[in-house]
Amino acid sequence: MQNKIRMVIVDDHPLFREGLRQVIQSDVRFDLVGEADQGKAAVELIVRTKPDLAVLDILLPFMDGLEVAAALQEHQLLTRVVILTMSRDQQVFNRALNLGIQGYVLKENAVAEIVNCLIAVAAGNAYVSPTLSGYLLQRRNRAEVLVRNQPALQDLTMAERRILMRIAEKKTTREIATELVISPRTVEAHRAKICSKLSLRGNNSLLRFALENKSTLLDLN
Repeated sequence: MQNKIRMVIVDDHPLFREGLRQVIQSDVRFDLVGEADQGKAAVELIVRTKPDLAVLDILLPFMDGLEVAAALQEHQLLTRVVILTMSRDQQVFNRALNLGIQGYVLKENAVAEIVNCLIAVAAGNAYVSPTLSGYLLQRRNRAEVLVRNQPALQDLTMAERRILMRIAEKKTTREIATELVISPRTVEAHRAKICSKLSLRGNNSLLRFALENKSTLLDLN
């Protein structure tokens, strides 16, 4: 089969990793190109092999799965991440989605769901275990409430939204300018326009707004 989905798996439990390996290797659509059992090794493996997908446990030695995902973003890799975890913690779930992770599967459902998840994420779609769908609904509701309270958010340009999200990541004007390849003066102009549209006044009001609504702002994009 041509154009197999190249992937790596990262989990520090040998038996679980073996079971996942068997599932992947039994499906001709996948090509398992590597495995790791801790976070730092995972980053090195993924940077070296550049797979289409990386399946990460959250609880890993040295670096957890979300830290690995963040590190991959810094390397600007195209590898899509699937989280496979025992955790039902909603804050962890939200952190994962805030990082742009497209797949989130509970280990208790892995046998039934993992292949569908991998295929969906490889195609550029999102997949979340159905038992966690309530978390997605809550995120959507928060986004609707924020838009009702700040309808001008819908008037922000794409450039202004990009600036606002980077402010929520606590990036400075100079850091934003470097990342977006624009001048600091242009960043400051965008900041002023955002404040005007959202009627934000006072020192650090834009930063406070961005930090307080970071998760919800992501759901608006």
